[in-house]
Amino acid sequence: MTSQDVNTIAVTGNEAVAEAMRQINPDVVCAYPITPQTEVVQIYAQMVADGKVDSEFVTVESEHSAMSAVIGSAAGGARTMTATSSQGFALMWEVLFIAASYRLPIVMTTVNRALSGPINIHCDHSDTMGGRDTGWIQLYGENHQEAYDNCIQSIRIAEHMDVRTPTMHMYDGYVISGAIGPLVMLADERVRDFIGPYVATNPMLDTKNPVTVGPFDGLHGWYFEHKVSQNRAMDRALTVIQDVADEYAEISGRNYGLLDPYRLDDAEVAIVVVGSTAGTTRMIVDKLRAKGVKAGMVRVRAFRPFPYAAYAKALEHVKIVGVMDRADSFGAQGGPVFLEVRAALYDSDPRPQVLPFLYGLGGRDIFPDNVEQAFAMLQNAAQSKKRASTERRYLNLRKD
Repeated sequence: MTSQDVNTIAVTGNEAVAEAMRQINPDVVCAYPITPQTEVVQIYAQMVADGKVDSEFVTVESEHSAMSAVIGSAAGGARTMTATSSQGFALMWEVLFIAASYRLPIVMTTVNRALSGPINIHCDHSDTMGGRDTGWIQLYGENHQEAYDNCIQSIRIAEHMDVRTPTMHMYDGYVISGAIGPLVMLADERVRDFIGPYVATNPMLDTKNPVTVGPFDGLHGWYFEHKVSQNRAMDRALTVIQDVADEYAEISGRNYGLLDPYRLDDAEVAIVVVGSTAGTTRMIVDKLRAKGVKAGMVRVRAFRPFPYAAYAKALEHVKIVGVMDRADSFGAQGGPVFLEVRAALYDSDPRPQVLPFLYGLGGRDIFPDNVEQAFAMLQNAAQSKKRASTERRYLNLRKD
């Protein structure tokens, strides 16, 4: 960091992302307001009106239209961004697959909020966890700084020629989006140099090199091969995500990985967690360490593609792992993150026990005591001669 960089400022999470977008200055932003994301596009629309950016801001009648519009924009050859939450994300469902299948490097901010019903406007991860198989890269942030940093890095990841896949980055609704927290911004020119100029690939508007976008790819076509190609890009994205993070660390001093381990080297019990709850969990790890308990934590950063090898290596020595999900997977043995972590550890020898915890649905508070309770359950299970049940364990549930 140098004097060129902005000093620490106090902003909401949404303001942090709007500032990142201003520095990126995309060609086109298409969006529709929805709580708790609205402030992102509201602030950015004002920036457009004030002439602070060159973006074409397209107002649409729904989130389905917003994603349809950004598909057209990106296919036409423009650097394109959008933002949404919850039901808006769900309304995009059909076209999320299309954006990924066309390999369009769209970047979308998604402020996590519970899906209805009943109607709920508060934080959980059911919206984006529900979209984990749409073909989009998914990065989860913990705080205001990561919301800003992930937004900028997402541009480089999505546009990388080894990937060329849409990328969404997430942070917790209200807990981060509307709360005020610290942010250290990079200077505008540093961000511009980092992301570089946009280079379109096979744009529809290049009349000298015509392409077909959205053709029928039926029984005797190449649909199967196109899907395999998407998955190959996801495989390559793991390397790209880390490479971009390493390059970003050089200009920011902030280091990111595919996952974020904490006090894990000699841990015997550990918790895997997503988003803002990592801060509370980190505090409890320190408290338990002071009591002599070998506790550790892993915070999820990249969820799609899921870095199976990295989790297997990070957790191979841990006796028992608890996975805290803020979204459920109905009919499965646990939440989405639990299923992935358990799969990652399946071939470990010895294989750590992996237990599912569910918390915070619909914005239900998660207190330090709840996290400490989860660790206590893990300790008891680790000391038992029998393998623990993989039945869901609920934290701060009023009544079962």
